[in-house]
Amino acid sequence: MKHLISILALVCSLAASGWAQSPTLVGYKRTEDVIYSRKFGTALTLDVFEPEKKNGAAVFFMVSGGFVSSHDAVSPKMYHAFLERGYTVFAVVHACQPKFQIPEIQQDIHRAIRYVRHNASRWGIDTNKFGISGASAGGHLSLTMGTQGRPGSPAAKDPVDRASSAVQAVSCFFPPTDFLNWSEPGDNQVGIGKVGTQFKGAFGPRSETPEGRDELGKEISPLNFVTAASAPALIIHGDGDKLVPIYQAQIFEKKCKELGAVFRLVTKPGADHGWKDMDKDMVRFAGWFDEHLLGLKPRP
Repeated sequence: MKHLISILALVCSLAASGWAQSPTLVGYKRTEDVIYSRKFGTALTLDVFEPEKKNGAAVFFMVSGGFVSSHDAVSPKMYHAFLERGYTVFAVVHACQPKFQIPEIQQDIHRAIRYVRHNASRWGIDTNKFGISGASAGGHLSLTMGTQGRPGSPAAKDPVDRASSAVQAVSCFFPPTDFLNWSEPGDNQVGIGKVGTQFKGAFGPRSETPEGRDELGKEISPLNFVTAASAPALIIHGDGDKLVPIYQAQIFEKKCKELGAVFRLVTKPGADHGWKDMDKDMVRFAGWFDEHLLGLKPRP
């Protein structure tokens, strides 16, 4: 549990020392604890950050590290680059492992996006301009939506579930992309191995058998769902990452190139699982969304 807490703190602070040097936040309105779903009687919530001058697009930020999520980890400073350019930001808190496993957590994110799309007029956003971002497990969830966002069910009783969970662009830090080939081909980390054991609660009982690990690993690895129509994705990853090796980003890049999906990998030389000036890279993320959600040319 100590490792989960430390990773969540890292992901959700984005290196506080770097943020201390960030510009003063632009004006925004924050609405906390908007309930997007209920799970066994527990409310799942998101916080909404509305800038003074909206550009009509939305960015979902996955508040997640080690597949643990907490409202206390929602940080307005983290979203400065998005708010400054007019994006309405939705900070999504999901159900946590070990009580819930990765496939169940993924469904939380589908639901959050559907909820916002169904209620888009409430926040004055365009349902065709949705971006998503996060780091580590949050990056994995972002890529999951970029490759597996899908139409809702027209027959659903709940009108929210009739809406699409698709996003139009992804930008994320050091995400897992293939749990069955972690640092090299055949390196299975689905509930086993150094990383898989550390986060075993995220995989659950299906990881107890070789057959279950293989099935689950294929199901939760975004790399297996890449198509030419996948949302344009940007990954920033350190080549010194000791938790999620840069091999994860490299094999995702290879698959995108093979299938013709829009993708860019930015490598941070020597960087581990997080670094001091990640706030500057959030500006790069905002630029990616400017390009792929708003059709703007990248800023110099």
